[in-house]
Amino acid sequence: MPQTPGSLPDFVNWPSFPFEGDLRVKELDDPVAVEPPRKGEDANECVACNAPDEAYIWVSERWRVRAMDRPTGLPMVIILESRSHLDLGDLPNLLAAELGVMTVRLEKAIRSLDGVARVHVNRWGDGSAHLHMWFLARPTGRLQLRGTFLSLWDDILPPIPEGQWRENLALVAAWLAEFGGRPLAEPPRIDWKAPSSFDEQIMPLDADADDLADDAAEYADSASAGGAATATQDAGAETPAIAEVDGSIEPASDSSPATEAGPAGQGKRRGRTSSPTGVAKVVPAQSVPGGDAARDDSARAEQRPANGDGPRADGETAKAGADPAPQPA
Repeated sequence: MPQTPGSLPDFVNWPSFPFEGDLRVKELDDPVAVEPPRKGEDANECVACNAPDEAYIWVSERWRVRAMDRPTGLPMVIILESRSHLDLGDLPNLLAAELGVMTVRLEKAIRSLDGVARVHVNRWGDGSAHLHMWFLARPTGRLQLRGTFLSLWDDILPPIPEGQWRENLALVAAWLAEFGGRPLAEPPRIDWKAPSSFDEQIMPLDADADDLADDAAEYADSASAGGAATATQDAGAETPAIAEVDGSIEPASDSSPATEAGPAGQGKRRGRTSSPTGVAKVVPAQSVPGGDAARDDSARAEQRPANGDGPRADGETAKAGADPAPQPA
């Protein structure tokens, strides 16, 4: 078998291949007789086994999920680890079944993030002996990142903003917590930028003091005018009107006036009655001197019986059978 291929492979011409220009293949090293141990073969020296739960974004009784120590070029790169010190082929049936469930849950959680089109799931297993599954999110619309070289693009692309990165981690942790476990990733804190003083908040920096004073005076004038108009309307609505007819004062009414039989059978209108000039005079109650007393006397006069019995306005009682007062012709 040749140690070095004679020509470049076809994938260097793929759109997803991240490099271009003059390329050459490195020489292949000779194989070794015994492979060196991987990192963490001994559980006492395993980094994953000795890491506290606080180093992860979500933990449960048998699984833990951790992120990179800083943002990278992809929207999300996280690793699923078993809590027990096992490799993929060492998993018992219970953990093997749960691994499938956890893989589906993580894929759905990452794909639910904004700007994520696909989720790549990888397991290499050459670096660390502790089982760890990689989940890499491909950004939406970035077709050049499809396929085999997504992990290379993650190192090439500029890192995403840290706030977005922390928010994505918190969302994935919250998604997993819906099925159990404990989320440990916190969303980014809001960068509040409060003004140094209250005046700075309510007054623009470029505002002119004279303009502000004029606006305040105009607002005060409009408020005073509106208040005066409202007070005038209220006073007019609350002031009743009365009619003065032939020296007697009675409330004016818009409804049809009632007819009351007079002493000689003549009809006498109550309420709005024609004056000698044929025009009813309507005046406010406050402008009529003794208006309340006049209304009281009129009411007492109307309450006297036609035969003269009962109390009179002067406080004396008329005798029954007394000659009535002469009626006008």
